[in-house]
Amino acid sequence: MTQPHLARHSASPWRLVWWRFRRHRLAMAGAVVLAVAYLVALFAEFVAPYSTEHQQVDHGGAPPQTVKVVDTSSGGWDWGLYVNGYTDHVDEETLEITYEVDHEQRIPLRFFAEGEPYKLFGLFETDRHLIGPADPDGPPVFFLGATVNGYDLFSRIVHGSRVSLTIGLVGVAASFLIGVVLGGISGYFGGWVDTAIQRLIEFFMSIPTLPLWLGLAAAVPTDWGPMQRYFTITVILSVIAWTDLARVVRGRFMALREEDFVTATALDGVGRPRLIFAHMLPSFTSHLIASATLAIPAMILAETALSFLGLGLRAPAVSWGTLLEEAQNFATLEAAPWLLLPGAAVVVIVLSFNFVGDGLRDAADPYKS
Repeated sequence: MTQPHLARHSASPWRLVWWRFRRHRLAMAGAVVLAVAYLVALFAEFVAPYSTEHQQVDHGGAPPQTVKVVDTSSGGWDWGLYVNGYTDHVDEETLEITYEVDHEQRIPLRFFAEGEPYKLFGLFETDRHLIGPADPDGPPVFFLGATVNGYDLFSRIVHGSRVSLTIGLVGVAASFLIGVVLGGISGYFGGWVDTAIQRLIEFFMSIPTLPLWLGLAAAVPTDWGPMQRYFTITVILSVIAWTDLARVVRGRFMALREEDFVTATALDGVGRPRLIFAHMLPSFTSHLIASATLAIPAMILAETALSFLGLGLRAPAVSWGTLLEEAQNFATLEAAPWLLLPGAAVVVIVLSFNFVGDGLRDAADPYKS
């Protein structure tokens, strides 16, 4: 027998899951994208050139600027990151502002550029940003264009990732706890307890999702601050999302309670809490992890939909949903199609989560080699 086979037979279940997961290329690619996205969200103030309040009213609706590496306009090779400035024209009849690239104006860029001061993690005060204009008092730069109100869209997408990505984690954690506890109780005890919990699940599942969102979100007081609305929306999404997981956990517990190892553990005098959490629940932990991974995109989409409809988070809070709210006007969208870029960020993150979830589900399957 070869050494790799010996290592495989002696490896722990989690190591086997990791080895199978690594062979899933789409899942690995999705994991890399998610790792980068959460790092960006964690260091949002450092990554974004500007804060969410930084506004350039003279550049409302400015198009994206192309980052260039070398300037050959002078006949030579002038190396260095830069973008070209704008020349704006105002239509005297419609007052519409149009922008043209000014090839004569060069705005140098630099890494670790000086900019607006901020506190990293609320502790360390600094004014350095990952990339930005070399002259902080010079013309602004808009890598992904500007909103109609003159905000840098790239900076707002970066700052909005913190809310849109964390609401999925917080919401899934809450719904995960409710689903595992109620599903476990229902499947383990059975009888009238199972009947009562299943009727409760059926009640929640029978309510149309969108009207329930609208009703609960509309009940939130309008004078609440961004953080209060954030946690309220998280609770709303958690209340809705726990039912499917509870059904799955119930079925697993009903199958496991008849297994020999559960009977032997119970006869050995092990208490019910230890039997459930130390013996039964770990036997399908990998399945729960895969289910949680696939549930996070649904949370992100739900928050985006509520904020897009104006029933979720509201300004001054910044999320991908609130950014997409500006793209509801067809006239605005025709003049500034880059306002749809927050939607592209949602698509990329949701696909990445789905790829990772599929990879975990396949890797955790004990019948796959």
